[in-house]
Amino acid sequence: MRTVLFEIGPFTVYGYGLMIAIGVIAAFWVAMYREKKWKIGDDKVFYLGIWCLIGGMIGAKLLYWIVEFPSLIADPSRFWTTMSSGFVVYGGLIGGILTGALFCRIKKISFLQYFDLVMPSIALAQAFGRIGCFLAGCCYGAETQSAFSVVFPDSCQYAPSGIRLIPTQLISSAGDFLIFFLLIVLARRTKKPGQVGGLYLIFYSIGRFIVEFFRGDPRGAVGPLSTSQFIAIFTFIAGILVFVICGKRQGTAAQAQEETEDGEGADGGGLQDDQGQ
Repeated sequence: MRTVLFEIGPFTVYGYGLMIAIGVIAAFWVAMYREKKWKIGDDKVFYLGIWCLIGGMIGAKLLYWIVEFPSLIADPSRFWTTMSSGFVVYGGLIGGILTGALFCRIKKISFLQYFDLVMPSIALAQAFGRIGCFLAGCCYGAETQSAFSVVFPDSCQYAPSGIRLIPTQLISSAGDFLIFFLLIVLARRTKKPGQVGGLYLIFYSIGRFIVEFFRGDPRGAVGPLSTSQFIAIFTFIAGILVFVICGKRQGTAAQAQEETEDGEGADGGGLQDDQGQ
């Protein structure tokens, strides 16, 4: 854990902020590279990314306020003190997808195609972001006696110091990197728009649901589940529906197109025979 990485005069570089910046830059670079490689647009993914980034930040903040609503009502001043801190990943994910869909609708471009293009980059950004969480000491794990643990110093603002904790931030980061590489590989084999995005929702929901059992930081709850676990159930179902429906719809469309082309070929052959006679 290292909140401040280094200082140059009055300029301070924080670990969390630097990792977020690296994640965003890497996500944009990968998405723009893949857009050119796929030859699906004219640099629209950059502006789509800006929309998703803004929508994601708003969504992440709104969901945080919803989760922390009781404490915010008890102390309304926290609305202002938490403006620059306190974000929920699922809120950012939902907000980013919704603003992305709105952008695609306005620009009249395929949402599913860009959904597939962008989601691997989202996993990459999250992977770097979780490293930032580790450096800041937030999103920490439960206490453990295992050797696979981390001890935060007294200077840590969030995690309890001096005790062994499960490094859930690093586990989440490794999982997000794995999701990124899996989606990149599967994108080369999956030709049906929407399915890569659906796989992201499935993979991330499973990983997040499991990691939440090992978290030790205070979070919202819905019955026996954390807020994120509760949302993960619905995003997992949504991912399966997207994957299946997109597969069937695209398969049906391709089959219909083949049948049409076969029919046109038969008609064309008959017409040529008539003209020849």
